Amino acid sequence: MSNFNAPPPATAPMPPATEPQKVYFLNLPCPIPYEEIHREALMSLKPEVFEGLRFDFAKGLNQKFSLSHSVIMGPTEIPSQSSDIVKIPTANYEFGANFLDPKLMLIGRVLTDGRLSARIKCDLTENLTVKGNAQLTSEPHMSHGLINFDYKGKDYRTQVQLGNGALVGASYIQSVTPHLSLGGEVFWAGQHRKSGIGYAARYNTDKMVATGQVASTGMVALSYVQKVSEKVSLASDFMYNYMSRDVTASVGYDYILRQCRLRGKIDSNGVVASLLEERLTMGLTLLLSAEIDHWKKDYKFGFGLTLGE
Repeated sequence: MSNFNAPPPATAPMPPATEPQKVYFLNLPCPIPYEEIHREALMSLKPEVFEGLRFDFAKGLNQKFSLSHSVIMGPTEIPSQSSDIVKIPTANYEFGANFLDPKLMLIGRVLTDGRLSARIKCDLTENLTVKGNAQLTSEPHMSHGLINFDYKGKDYRTQVQLGNGALVGASYIQSVTPHLSLGGEVFWAGQHRKSGIGYAARYNTDKMVATGQVASTGMVALSYVQKVSEKVSLASDFMYNYMSRDVTASVGYDYILRQCRLRGKIDSNGVVASLLEERLTMGLTLLLSAEIDHWKKDYKFGFGLTLGE
């Protein structure tokens, strides 16, 4: 009987070695504008709460032009030398006109108390945009205007600002990796003889956004947003001013349901705020607003309706 040698046992093939992900510096994404690096956190931590009653009505005349009417009734805080909060009842009517075009946006508002505001955004080219806003009021030294020139590069953005009071500012933000962007800003306020410089960093993925900002004016701002799901986001921020030694920390949430959106926050100053936007039917939205300042014992509650899209 001939000898039979069994073949050696088959061994599983070794998996190929994974190479580290390469960063192609010539193919980086364009970052968001420098002034909007905290926008995800602001959506949760700065809900547009109001006090009293408001009713908003919007009517589109055609695909580009629409009119809006707003009635606002509620107390208004007035400056006081004492620690007590002084409020007086007020009521205002606001008329607005909007022109929206893919390359041009014009928005105007006028109130019965004499305030007039206007905003404009014009895309001069695919990369260059001009934005401006102005507010005129009967109160002395309260009117202001600002114009911005925004240039959008392939992997960077830059902005130049000009405003009343001899205000001049410039900012630049650059993507250094697919998730990290770094930027800086400078400004000069000639009327007040003040200048400043600031730096910022932003790191974002599909699940989180972390931002840090520091300026020579004494401001240090940190924010973090965690996207729990497509409908739920949690946010926190930390604000510190090393000139005045003021410190504020807050946490907030943003919950989007099928027909409503709920946002709220609580901060270290004892302020709790919440805003509910409930879509009742097509074109009709209910607004419920609340803000409680436990330390100052100031309570604000609001009810509103928005008709139209």
